[in-house]
Amino acid sequence: MNKISILKKACVCLSVFLCLFAIFLKLKDEITVSNTVNGRELPIYCVETDEKKIALTFDAAWGNEDTATILEILKKHNVHVTFFMTGGWVESYPDDVKAILADGHDLGNHSENHKNMSQLSDAECKEELQKVHDKVKSLTGYDMFLFRPPYGDYDNHVITNAKALGYYTIQWDVDSLDWKDYGANDIVDRVCNHKALGNGSIILCHNGAKYTAEALDTLITRLKEAGYTFVPLSQLIYKDHYHMNTEGRQIQD
Repeated sequence: MNKISILKKACVCLSVFLCLFAIFLKLKDEITVSNTVNGRELPIYCVETDEKKIALTFDAAWGNEDTATILEILKKHNVHVTFFMTGGWVESYPDDVKAILADGHDLGNHSENHKNMSQLSDAECKEELQKVHDKVKSLTGYDMFLFRPPYGDYDNHVITNAKALGYYTIQWDVDSLDWKDYGANDIVDRVCNHKALGNGSIILCHNGAKYTAEALDTLITRLKEAGYTFVPLSQLIYKDHYHMNTEGRQIQD
C-alpha cells in the first residue's frame, strides 16, 4: 500500500471519528437536559444550589398602576427580577416593557391571551407564545426564553411545545398570594415564613395587585437580612446539563 492510500484511509478514519464524536456530544446534551420525571414533563419550580440565591418574579397580565413604584423600589435595593407579561399587557404598556428591560430585569412570556394552556392544541399553544415573543422582539429587540403558564396550568404538551420554541417553563415554590388582597403584612409574612423558602426558591408576585408595591420594600429588606441574594431567573436556572426531581427542583448534572 503506497503512502497516498495510507493517507486517504487515515483521513477517512479521522472524519468518521469526528462525526461519531459530534453525535456523542449531541446525544450527551440531549440526555442530560431533561424535564421528564416518571413520564411527566415538569416545569422548574425551584433550583438546587448551595448559594443563598432566590428569584423574585412578577406576573403582568392586567393592571399597571404600581409598575413604576415597583421599579423604583427594585432600583433602590439594586434587585433584579423577572416580569412575565401577556400580549395584551405588552400592547397596552410598551413604555413600561422598555423600562423593565432598561433597568436590567428579565422579560418573560406569560402567553398572549392568559388562557388555560392545557386545554389548547399544540398549534394554539405555540401561537400563544409566539405572538408575545414577536411583540416583545419587535418592541425591544429582546428574545424571551422564559415562560410561565397562566394560572400555573400545564401538562406534558404545554412544556414540550414551549421547549420546541426555545422556552424554559417556570412555576414557583413560594406563592405570595398577593392577588388575594390580604394586606402588605400578610405578603411579607407569607413569603418570609414560607415552608418552601430556601436556596434557589422562585417567588411569585403580581404587579397590579392592591398591596404588592406597599409590601415590596419590607419584603426585600427582610429577605436580605435573612442572607438571601436576589437574581433574575436567567441567572438562577441552569440552561443545560440538568434534570428535575419529583418536586420540580432543577438539579445540575
